[in-house]
Amino acid sequence: MDIQPADTGSTPAVGPSADHLPPVPGPGPSPTDHRPDRWSGELLDLDAYLARIGYDGPREPTLAVLRDLQRAHTTGIPFENVHAVLGRDLPLDLPSVEARLVRGRRGGYCFERVLLFAAATERLGFRVTGMIGRVSLGAPKVLPATHGLLAVTARDDDREWLCDVGFGAGPLGPIELADGARIAYDGWRHRLERRPGAHGIDQWWLYQTAPGPAGPDDVPGRVRTPWIDRHTFTLTAQYPVDYAVGSHFVGTNARSPFVRRLFAQRMTPAAHRSLDDLTLVTTLPDGTSTTEEIAPQALDATLREVFGIALTQEELREIAARRPAGTA
Repeated sequence: MDIQPADTGSTPAVGPSADHLPPVPGPGPSPTDHRPDRWSGELLDLDAYLARIGYDGPREPTLAVLRDLQRAHTTGIPFENVHAVLGRDLPLDLPSVEARLVRGRRGGYCFERVLLFAAATERLGFRVTGMIGRVSLGAPKVLPATHGLLAVTARDDDREWLCDVGFGAGPLGPIELADGARIAYDGWRHRLERRPGAHGIDQWWLYQTAPGPAGPDDVPGRVRTPWIDRHTFTLTAQYPVDYAVGSHFVGTNARSPFVRRLFAQRMTPAAHRSLDDLTLVTTLPDGTSTTEEIAPQALDATLREVFGIALTQEELREIAARRPAGTA
């Protein structure tokens, strides 16, 4: 049965011909494209940040400046998780991070430290890409992707450089993003390894080891020691919103070690110091280490003198109250 259109008694409208159709607009910029304000560098008080880390050198996006900035940032701002262990909000917008780590002269954990460094390097003209890794430290199981990393390119060097400024134990400078790349800053050694991953996405592994007489290099008379894998990552770009998601897990989830007890770390060329609750470990570049148990009443002085972290008396009382029963 044929169905005929109803006769309305009017002339049907005729649409524009293909020759007169308006042009189809091309795709706009992707929200994930690189742009110079990705890390809110324009909001950073650059003078205050550089004073905080003790850097007074050139302010240009060169590889030499990147090396000096990472050393100053890594040694100038301690690692700590006080807000997380006390269950306090930890916003990751740049003004909040700047208020805590720069003007408040407090430390932070990886996402805070990385976001601040990303804003500073972006502000200085470096090209900055965020990444996320999985801390492993030899663990046989898959752990969550909760470690922030940066790939940075200088204006005078085409290579990309891994800037791992969020880990409390260095490295003191960038390492080239290249398979087999090795660095040794002040005796602290790291290397990168690239492996094939799922769906054609390569996995990158960052290793660290104790150097010195028992280090890994093929030197006659030197005993080889194994490298330990520190974390794995891919080169998939990440953004501040991704860091906010990871930070939320790290700072609030009951399975996160950062909500259970206090951690603090301080990295210097001469030694790495790490506080896990009341256990203080000092490690030297040659791999030797000493362990000391801190009395609860000595925690305040230890945090101030060893780590440069000044807590309020209220924070110290809250940390003591959260310590599991039966511990010191």
